Amino acid sequence: MNDYHGKTILIIGAGLLQVPAIKTANSMGLTTVVTDYNKEAPGMKIADFPVVVSTRDIEGTVRVVKEFNNGRKIDGAITVGTDASMTVSAVANALGLPGIKYENAIAASNKIKMRERFREHNVAIPDFYKCWSFEDLKKASSLLGYPFVLKPADNMGARGVMKVESEANLENAFLNAKNGSPSGELIAEEYMDGPELSIDALIYDGEIFITGVADRIIEREPYFIETGHVLPSALPEEELNEGIEVFKKGIRALGIDIGAAKGDIKITKNGAKVGEIAARLSGGFMSAYTFPYATGINVIRNALDIALGYPPSSLVPTKKCFSIEQAIIPAPGIVKEIIGVEEALAIEGVKNIFFHVKEGDEVVIPKSNVEKAGNFIVVRDTREEAWEVVRKVHKIINVVTTPKMDKVSWEEIRRSAREKFNRACFVCNICNGEECRGKVPGIGGIGNGDSFVRNFEDLRKVRIITKSIHDIKEADTEIDIFGIHLALPLIAAPIAGTDINLGGKISELEYGSELLAGCKDSGIIGLLGDGAPQNLYKIGVEAIKSADGHGGLIIKPRIDEKELNKRIDESNEINAKLFGMDVDGISMPTMDIHKQGVEPKTIVQLKKIIDKISVPFIIKGVMSVEDAESAVVAGASAIVVSNHGGRITENHPSSISVLENISKAVKGKIKVLFDGGVRSGEDIFKAIALGADAVLIGRPFATAVMGGGRDGVKILIDRYLKELKKIMILTGVKNINSITRDKVVCRF
Repeated sequence: MNDYHGKTILIIGAGLLQVPAIKTANSMGLTTVVTDYNKEAPGMKIADFPVVVSTRDIEGTVRVVKEFNNGRKIDGAITVGTDASMTVSAVANALGLPGIKYENAIAASNKIKMRERFREHNVAIPDFYKCWSFEDLKKASSLLGYPFVLKPADNMGARGVMKVESEANLENAFLNAKNGSPSGELIAEEYMDGPELSIDALIYDGEIFITGVADRIIEREPYFIETGHVLPSALPEEELNEGIEVFKKGIRALGIDIGAAKGDIKITKNGAKVGEIAARLSGGFMSAYTFPYATGINVIRNALDIALGYPPSSLVPTKKCFSIEQAIIPAPGIVKEIIGVEEALAIEGVKNIFFHVKEGDEVVIPKSNVEKAGNFIVVRDTREEAWEVVRKVHKIINVVTTPKMDKVSWEEIRRSAREKFNRACFVCNICNGEECRGKVPGIGGIGNGDSFVRNFEDLRKVRIITKSIHDIKEADTEIDIFGIHLALPLIAAPIAGTDINLGGKISELEYGSELLAGCKDSGIIGLLGDGAPQNLYKIGVEAIKSADGHGGLIIKPRIDEKELNKRIDESNEINAKLFGMDVDGISMPTMDIHKQGVEPKTIVQLKKIIDKISVPFIIKGVMSVEDAESAVVAGASAIVVSNHGGRITENHPSSISVLENISKAVKGKIKVLFDGGVRSGEDIFKAIALGADAVLIGRPFATAVMGGGRDGVKILIDRYLKELKKIMILTGVKNINSITRDKVVCRF
């Protein structure tokens, strides 16, 4: 039996994740000395001796602890879930306590030194390069190839970490990593695809005891946000063993011969590789909550024993459960209310709910693990039961936020967007295609840009005939289409490839999620695209999933049938509302750049695809009566009359100039949507009058998302809604079905 009488433990850090360690130490009869720069941190309030000093202030901590040790002997030092291994090691070395060598603590804290150790000891790791300057990064990118990952060498919690897909977002990734690094030292490394494991271990007398192996859920690329973990892992035993062995090899390479270690291990197609290993127990609630819940083992108590020089004493599981931790990520804005907590806690299996925000706080779209609003933990006897509880909690808990930009004008959104576009778009006062001629990739029209310009100019040639003497006082803009109720006949057009088309300062997932959220909140629906990078569609799928399926995916006419079927299957799985194909994408420059094969589709091929889809199928890129009639024969639900924003050929006619003839040919047989140069509610009115059932708008939505996120989207939609209602009143039109051909005249 270990003797704790009169023993004192130093715990570095007093945040939420250190509280269980402090409580455990108190329950063992240990005297606790706890350090943190924040005197109001929760752990400071339950410490016997709270000491205000930063966990990163190594010299300051050693000095303060030495002074304390002169009056009351400290018997051990530890940290849990925070990046303070170097501080713990320095204290242990200064006071002659159990601990690893300081040089090994440095290697376990600095990602460059860590990988150099791993390389020296033949531990499987991704290829990497040190970067200090932007020139270093450009050289590393040419050696690694795309995609790769850029991260600070000296920070944790995924701060500053970003996946770099192409040269277009190289500068943005560089600035993001520099901002996340205390020293400015960066590391570029090979992108590793595959599932990830989070593994905890205790080490005593050189022996490694594996205490927990969890599936780590990482989402929201290009950032790497841990949205949860599941314990025990569901991976096959062979892969788990491989991951554990490479973890152990990494521990030995780092010289962690006593204490704790936490590893992020990727299971790639080329075998298990070390992401990183820290000389501490894991954060993210695993060591303190999910592992003990799943096994009955108090891993923190065992870690405290080791810190005091005792061997671990109780590592035999007493139960076998399934434990899941999940992040709570609400819509960005100001927290107005948090509801459903008590109801969620009443569900059997819900063990804890933690919130890091309160009413009045601002929440943002997380770009690191420290920006999540909250977490909850569930425990059940089976994996399926645990996931069912997780789904219930997500439905019940609601962090209600209000837009931060309630009073922001459209002009302010445009100014903000101009900065973020990084010259991919100039956000001109009039979005007419003049300034961005030939910017493909980018936001402009192809070649001399005439087709884009023509779309805008020809819509201006459609004039509206007003009628001011009537009894219409209110206009109803709502419609039902494809079984979807829309507040106005408007759908956000698909735009993909934020790195190559939108300047690279916003991620594909952030763009898609914010677009769909803003559309959903405003009563319309948005579409997302299938870009040239082969797996880009997966991000669109994830964004649609985050909107509970309230969105649609438009894919390219790929030659590879296997790739087509992947997109169909994944869209069906998430219950997306719409699905379709850019049939005119057969000559997109970005597809050529990425060597993605595309081809024209026959009616037979389209029928085969449509038969696999369980939702309305849209054929986008129709510019002739013949194609419209073929779409009817193929069984499509809708066509989009569109010249792809002038991005296919500079010699296309405008979309509006062919709309009426196409509509007359197929009206009543298929829904006719219109896309091309729409910039106002009055333009929507014109398209409806010439035969469209609804319109698509693209570039202005890109500006809205870039300049204001979902709030910008809502402001833009509200603007179109007001403009449409106004022109309907001015023409004596009470509802959308009443907008008829006689309301406009055409001068093209």
